[in-house]
Amino acid sequence: MGNLLLAIGLFRNDSTMSEQVNGGRFITKRISNGITYYYTPFSEAGEETVCAVKANSQTSTSVCPISPSALPLSDSSSAGPASSPLLSDSPSHTPISSQNQSDSAATSHPLLVFFSWLGAQPAAVGKYRDLYLDRGMDVLLVQTNVMHFLWPRWGLDHGLEVLKVLEEPQFSGRAVLVHASSIGGYTFTQTLTHIAQGQKKHAWLVQRVIGHIYDSLVVGTLHHMAIGLGKTLMPRFSNFIKNIAMLYFWLFKTHTADFYNNSIQVFRNSPVNAPALFFFSENDALCNLADMETLIDLWRKRGMTVESRKWKESRHAAHMRCHPEDYLFTLEKFLNSLPISSTKVKM
Repeated sequence: MGNLLLAIGLFRNDSTMSEQVNGGRFITKRISNGITYYYTPFSEAGEETVCAVKANSQTSTSVCPISPSALPLSDSSSAGPASSPLLSDSPSHTPISSQNQSDSAATSHPLLVFFSWLGAQPAAVGKYRDLYLDRGMDVLLVQTNVMHFLWPRWGLDHGLEVLKVLEEPQFSGRAVLVHASSIGGYTFTQTLTHIAQGQKKHAWLVQRVIGHIYDSLVVGTLHHMAIGLGKTLMPRFSNFIKNIAMLYFWLFKTHTADFYNNSIQVFRNSPVNAPALFFFSENDALCNLADMETLIDLWRKRGMTVESRKWKESRHAAHMRCHPEDYLFTLEKFLNSLPISSTKVKM
């Protein structure tokens, strides 16, 4: 148990403050320890921004210069799809003169809520963030602490915090796109749980979601969850962590396993009926392939539009790095099908 607690401690710091993106400027605003807001307050050409920094005990805001260099989507040994519109240089943007005007202009942008995987590094998360910033969307990054998973009541609190942030004036009127990677799907489900429990004051989120994307969703039994925990926290001792996790789930069943089973049912019967996209692979030890395909079939029978891209071999939470051209083509096609013009790209 001591090793498990040590592994947990390694991931207690969940801040992601990467500050570069292609072709212009963006503002980073840290809302809480696990929620960060990135936005691009650009409108009329020929005007310049006031590069300001504001901070207090709750939030921090900074205006960040954007690197003109292209962002690779894979390791230096992997070839990137330079021809993809999602990777091409963005049209030049110039910010407006007033910070207040900038903030006001930004609130009209669609909002991408990105639920990242456990232990995600800033550079890796930044590649996903920049794809959406380049499409004229703002990004709300939601990070999951391992304790949100190991003690689900805290995960529910985190989900409620996300809902409350989305209720703030700067977010409340916007179309929302969800992109959840690995354990991020669990965190999004914890958010949905508050809606499924009949809390009508949060039901507005369902109407605002225009699409939801799931990358490397952990699907299956508690055994799959335990495997995922081991491979994420301490890969060299993954079997040991898995066994400790299974013992922990058994000892605290009413506080863990019962919550997980409820979350699975909430996700299967998700109140969100917007178009969905799944990325997954056959060799992912964290995902039961039959359960994943059953879920997709269930949602389609409900009348939902569900797209998917499955690879025979890939890496968990790294499909974009392993299959960049295929990943980006599928993602772009899906985004261009959504009912909101500002997310579309000219081919």
